[in-house]
This record gives sequence, structure tokens and C-alpha cells, in this order.
Amino acid sequence: METLLEKIVIFIAKCHSYILTLNDAYEKNFSDKELHFLVIGILGMALILVIYPLFKMLSENHILVIAFIYVFTLVIVLTFAIEIGQKYSGTGTMDFDDIVFGVLGFLLMFAVFAVIREIILAIWNLIHRLFDR
Repeated sequence: METLLEKIVIFIAKCHSYILTLNDAYEKNFSDKELHFLVIGILGMALILVIYPLFKMLSENHILVIAFIYVFTLVIVLTFAIEIGQKYSGTGTMDFDDIVFGVLGFLLMFAVFAVIREIILAIWNLIHRLFDR
């Protein structure tokens, strides 16, 4: 877990250094706050340009998929936050396996929910077909 987090931090630090190099090379003299404003703003808009059309397409008939994507993202963030909090507070050990098992727990429970939901919907549709004749 620590190795993964270290690699992520190193990658972000390299990106940060590269952006600072560009800032110096083109003599723009943006402050750190201005750079964060620009970079995160641009990154967020790039994600919107990718995710918005996908969600628009899915929203026509696949609201559960959108809910799954949203909750899955929250589960990932939450599990990382818990592990980082354990490391920071000393209340536990930061372990990547905990994240994996937490996410797998959600995926398994969601799969069971999705199967039960489909069975209920199939029965419901069958009942409507039989009595709507």
C-alpha cells in the first residue's frame, strides 16, 4: 500500500515539477495557487467532456449503471481515506489488501443486488404480461 501511494505521490510530484518548468520556460510567472486553479480546472473540464456524453447515453435507460459508477468511485475514495487515516492516526496499519477486499465486498454485494433486482423485474414483467392480455 505504501509503495503504491509513494508511486502516486512521486508521479504527481513529477507532473507538478514539469508544469513548474513550463511555467518558468514561458515566463508566465503563475503562482502555485494559480497553477492549481488552471490545472485542476482543465483536468476537471477534460473529465466532463469524457464523462458527460457517457452519462447522457447511459441515462436514457441505465440509471443503475450511473449509480454504480458514482458509488464505486465513492467506495474507492472512502477506502483510501480510511487507510490513509489509519496510517496518519496510528489506529491501524495502512494495507492495500484492505482496500482491495473492501472494494471486492462492494462489487460482490452489488452483483447479488443486481441479480435479485433482475429476477424481481422479470417476475414483475411476466405477471404484467399474463394479466394485461
